[in-house]
Amino acid sequence: MRPHGGRRLVTGFREAVIDLGAIAANVAHLRTLIGTPHLMAVVKANAYGHGALPVARTALAAGADWLGVADVDEALQLRAGGIDAPILAWLHDPDVDFRAAISQDIDLGLSSARQLRQAADAAAALGRTASVQLKLETGLNRNGVHEPDWADVFALAAGLERAGLLRVRGLFSHLSNASPSDDADAVGRFERGVRLAADAGLAPSLIHLASTAAALRLPAARFSMVRIGIGLYGLSPFEDQNSHDLGLVPAMTLRGRVAAVRRVAAGAGVSYDYLWRAPEDGNLALVPLGYADGVPRQASGAATVRIGGRTHPIVGRIAMDQFVVSVGQVNVSVGDEVVLFGDPRAGAPSATDWADAAGTINYEIVTRIGHRVPRSYRQPGEATQSGTEG
Repeated sequence: MRPHGGRRLVTGFREAVIDLGAIAANVAHLRTLIGTPHLMAVVKANAYGHGALPVARTALAAGADWLGVADVDEALQLRAGGIDAPILAWLHDPDVDFRAAISQDIDLGLSSARQLRQAADAAAALGRTASVQLKLETGLNRNGVHEPDWADVFALAAGLERAGLLRVRGLFSHLSNASPSDDADAVGRFERGVRLAADAGLAPSLIHLASTAAALRLPAARFSMVRIGIGLYGLSPFEDQNSHDLGLVPAMTLRGRVAAVRRVAAGAGVSYDYLWRAPEDGNLALVPLGYADGVPRQASGAATVRIGGRTHPIVGRIAMDQFVVSVGQVNVSVGDEVVLFGDPRAGAPSATDWADAAGTINYEIVTRIGHRVPRSYRQPGEATQSGTEG
């Protein structure tokens, strides 16, 4: 980067800088803090927008020993990228063909007797044994084996295991985080499921229920493994504690460059619908990111950005490709760096600030950053290196 008026310039029109050192530090911190024998790094949805392959490699090197994804295609992409660590995929098309997953040693998270039979059929066709983990429905009412079906599904799984078609490596579920009492009820229900599975002759080595929130606040939900998603990326799942409070470092900085500057008179309207008119003569800066890049339109008139060490408000509607910032009487120049969000300790707005402005959660803010925004990756102690996600 070259200096410009005392301000740093980014290397591209727009970019998301991913600090892999932060990812590694978050994994190490959480692994020490939580203390379970196993820790799964959840890298679904392109690692919450951070880049699945770089994040997966970093998390594994930092001490995670499992990876979690939503579907088989995501798991196969990791295998194609050279990842040979254990991977669990848990959300499947009704007519899924599990042969590719089984041939690549991907664990299948299964939620029904139908899926068990599909996995067994695929394993039989390959002449292999499928590794599966049974998901139990414990109150969230999404996917998972319904409690009245537990005994039948466990019996089916045990029979298929004896036949050599599959092995049940894990049992898992997910919490609602609705309230301490709701989560306690779910933990109790899950423990009943674990006991019932044992009664059916199953002996899974992995028992997991907690994602980041429960892993941090509900020790009873930790069991033998926790699944770390939002915490991996340095963001808090809580409203009453931020990243710094939890000892986490936000990994993504979203930034761009000022594309144009103009001076407007008092009363001048800005962007669609003139939601904002200049209260006095002042300067406006145009930033080339919009909702096509994942910047939420709902944050129009509410979010802020950082330019030249100062925080300025977004004014007017956020458009598909751009938004406008009021900088008042401050002089900014074309090419100046604009930080939308990053690490608040460096003075940037946070992803949570943007979530609050848009009426959503920080998970969505980082995950929705689109393909037009190149990712660049920073190792500890290294300058940012632009490049692809591979």
